[in-house]
Amino acid sequence: MSGGTVLKSFSALAAIIFLSALSAGAQYPVYPSKPTPEQAAAEQRGKALFQQNCAVCHGANLTGGRGPDLIRSDLTRQDKNGNLIGPVVSQGRIEKGMPAFSQLSQSQIADLVAYIHSEITVFDLHTRIPGGYPNDIPPSQLATGSAAAGKAFFYGAGHCSDCHSPTGDLAHIASRYLDPTTLEQLFISPAGTLAFSPTYRKGVTITASVTLKDGTIMEGPLLENGGGYVSIQGSDGWTHTWPLSDVKSVAVHNPVQAHIDMLPKWNNEEMHNMFTYLETLK
Repeated sequence: MSGGTVLKSFSALAAIIFLSALSAGAQYPVYPSKPTPEQAAAEQRGKALFQQNCAVCHGANLTGGRGPDLIRSDLTRQDKNGNLIGPVVSQGRIEKGMPAFSQLSQSQIADLVAYIHSEITVFDLHTRIPGGYPNDIPPSQLATGSAAAGKAFFYGAGHCSDCHSPTGDLAHIASRYLDPTTLEQLFISPAGTLAFSPTYRKGVTITASVTLKDGTIMEGPLLENGGGYVSIQGSDGWTHTWPLSDVKSVAVHNPVQAHIDMLPKWNNEEMHNMFTYLETLK
């Protein structure tokens, strides 16, 4: 234990996980309030307008078809009271094949906006807020991408096949994870919550090899690597902590590092295609 401060792991690690869980919990969307009668009426009028004018391209459930998915669209999610959706509806996007709906009045567009936002809220209640609603959205409504494109990404640009195989660890994965949002999270962020813990998920443990200045090498699950300190859990069950200034090097091994590196690179189309491909692995 040269140069190291030895602490009993249980209380320190429990405190870290507890505080991180509080932080992670704050990432969930705020549970929405019940719509007023006026809002509910606007949403119903908007629903009728959507089914009449928009569903043929964007799908009856807004998850896309010939037109883009409006549930996951950056534009619809960033819209505030129609400031982004309104101009697209009234002016169209001719270059992308969307006609202008200039015949719709401002009040009708406001109703349409209200309906789109209400459907996004329902989707989030099903999939993003714990206990919001039963997660009963069928995978068929979420699998709006191209399975062929997802497969090409799996074996190509995504480099997924470097570590995974549809006939090995991913065999029948869609049958093993019937909840579509769980399946989606598994390939986007297999570590799950960002709460700090040496073991994010069974079989996913970040380890480190710490070489001290006297040449001693200590290895074990990584507990902390930052703020001027590095900590690991030793084979003796104790936490070993050193100031970074007292160590020669720290070599970290994260089994899901490739997924973490991909997080800022995913775009909506790639995620939808990958999910749709994984849904074929029954």
